[in-house]
Amino acid sequence: MKLEELAVRVIEAAEAEGVDFMGVGAIAAGAYGVPRSTRDIDLLVSVEVPGNVSALIRRLSDLVRFDGQVTFDTITWGRRHVGKSQSAPSFKVELFETFDDPFVRSEFSRRQRIFVPILQRQTWLPTPEDVVVQKLRWGRPKDLDDARDVLAVQGPETLDMGYIREWCGGHGTLDRLEAALDGIPPLD
Repeated sequence: MKLEELAVRVIEAAEAEGVDFMGVGAIAAGAYGVPRSTRDIDLLVSVEVPGNVSALIRRLSDLVRFDGQVTFDTITWGRRHVGKSQSAPSFKVELFETFDDPFVRSEFSRRQRIFVPILQRQTWLPTPEDVVVQKLRWGRPKDLDDARDVLAVQGPETLDMGYIREWCGGHGTLDRLEAALDGIPPLD
C-alpha cells in the first residue's frame, strides 16, 4: 500500500467515526507549499468528545497497530498515539490529541476543508497561516523549510501576515519568521 492510500484510509476512518480532526505535518505543509517525502501520516484529533481517539484506533486496527503506550510529544507538547501500518512498506501513523493551548485551540477552530492533490480528495487542514506559525513554533530544520515553502508558494501578499506575526511574537519565533521570509528565492 502506498502512503497516500493509507492516508486516505486513515482519513476515511476518522470521518466514519465522526471524529473531528485535521491533517497536519507533511500533508498540510505539502498542500500549501512544496510536497516532500515522508513516511508518516499525522492527524490532530479533537478530544472534546470522550472516546474519539480510542474509537479511531479501534476502527484502524486492521490497518495500523498502535503502541499501547501513549507518549508525550516534546515537539508538539501534547499526547500522541503512534502506530505502524500492517502492510508493506511500513508507515507511521501518529494521532496527536488536542490540548489546552491557545494556539492549538485557535488553529483547530480555523481548520478548513480543502482539496489535497496528493490525496486526490478533500480533507480538513489548518489554514496556511496556521501551518506557518506551527512549523516555526516547532523549529526543526524540516519544519523551518516547510514554513518557508508555504510562505513562498502562497505568497506573503496573500497571507494574513498580521495574524502570523502576532502568533510568532507570542511564541518568540519572529526571528524564525524573518529568516523564512528572507529565504524565499526571488522570482526571475
